[in-house]
Amino acid sequence: MVDLIGDGSLSATRLGEAIGRGELKVTDALEACFAKIEEKEKDLGCFITLNKEGAFLQAEKVQHMIDAGRAPSPLAGVPVAVKDNICTKGIRTTCGSKMLADYIPPYDAFVVEQLKNAGCILIGKTNMDEFAMGSATETSFFGSCKNPLDPEYTPGGSSGGSAAAVAAGEAFAAIGSDTGGSVRQPAACCGLYGLKPTYGSVSRRGLIAYASSMDQIGPITRDPEDCAALFSLLSMRDPEDATCHGQMRPSYKQLLSVMGRVKGMRIAILRDPSDGKAAKNALENLSKARQLLSDLGAETEEIKLPEPENAVSAYYTIALAQAASNLARYDGVAYGHRTKEPCSGLKEMIRKSRTEGFGEEVKRRIMLGNFVLSAEHYDAYYRKALQVREGLVKRYEQLFSRYDVILSLTMPALPPKLSESLRDPVSLYRDDSYTCIANLLGLCSMAVPFGSLTEKLPGSLLLTANRFAEEKLFAAAGALAGHTGE
Repeated sequence: MVDLIGDGSLSATRLGEAIGRGELKVTDALEACFAKIEEKEKDLGCFITLNKEGAFLQAEKVQHMIDAGRAPSPLAGVPVAVKDNICTKGIRTTCGSKMLADYIPPYDAFVVEQLKNAGCILIGKTNMDEFAMGSATETSFFGSCKNPLDPEYTPGGSSGGSAAAVAAGEAFAAIGSDTGGSVRQPAACCGLYGLKPTYGSVSRRGLIAYASSMDQIGPITRDPEDCAALFSLLSMRDPEDATCHGQMRPSYKQLLSVMGRVKGMRIAILRDPSDGKAAKNALENLSKARQLLSDLGAETEEIKLPEPENAVSAYYTIALAQAASNLARYDGVAYGHRTKEPCSGLKEMIRKSRTEGFGEEVKRRIMLGNFVLSAEHYDAYYRKALQVREGLVKRYEQLFSRYDVILSLTMPALPPKLSESLRDPVSLYRDDSYTCIANLLGLCSMAVPFGSLTEKLPGSLLLTANRFAEEKLFAAAGALAGHTGE
């Protein structure tokens, strides 16, 4: 059993069960993770800050509870990594930015509280695109992250460090944030499961904001059971978050009970929205998945999404406007990096601090956001984008009255090679056409590994369902789980 820890084949839930039965100690799992980190981290760059000392102190407390027969959850003792835009008390939280390079939060985010209460062990804070703005984990102030499956490629982003850490065996599961695909895209690039829950089903308290109406925290895991376990753990009502919905969530046992049960489900197969740019083998994976689901009793029908181009435009207009507003607080006065250069006054100090503290991609998005919010352009861009969003909500309600789940690609082709995203960031914006609609409309969505794209890189399919319909995602994910697409 100890050997299975090191080779990455043991899932988080199986590890939790083994620890609960006394077959393994919590420290066995931690030592295996930190051994992997020592072996691989210098080449991959998955973590910004490690929590080794704190992890072993926490492990000792959790082990005492387990030995006393008071294991707090099935995931007690499982090492978990957390994206570096989620606040952790006493542990540096940087958002991958020079602006917050020395920030140590005085409190834990709600999801971190939930992980600790469940006995999960926080091993460190993972690398990410600066302020979650990117799709390749290359805009981080602390350096790029590489894909452990093929280091010539990026792991996707912005939660690339979380996905790469799990794929490399440096963590058994990880938490990321998803504003337009930032959990699902890196999960796809690294052959993992990534869940973007319904907006409001997981508290955002303690998540450093990018676009407040679309940000959502979600798990990245090796199998759907782990994803279900973490989702049921994180999706608790938080009375201190006004956007956290009070609707009852499915339990872990409920999610397990529906996995693979697709007979009678109505599944819409999305035509390629990238105008023929999707890779041939990616489309073949989609076709094979459709056949598999049909063989298992699901009803499938090919559809075309309503207004895909308008959806991407509305998403970016709203996201960048909210980003410009949220990041205005980092001015060197009360928040964030302050320049050490001599300044003639307050305005110059703010200008220099923001110029030094933010990277190029963040600056680009702040400028675009301020442009669409300006008095002369507000009605033409931002208000229009809100109207498009409202119209799409109605169209998707109609769509989900006919179908339980929409099945599509997660990404049109391979993840970008290292440095590609920095040369052509606009091309990555277009790739969000597959994933951003779930964030724009508050839907739930999951990336599921299926088939392959190259000898080393996996394929991935995207499941999307209506708000608070996560059970349908897990039903379909269970049916696709373990299939190579051959």
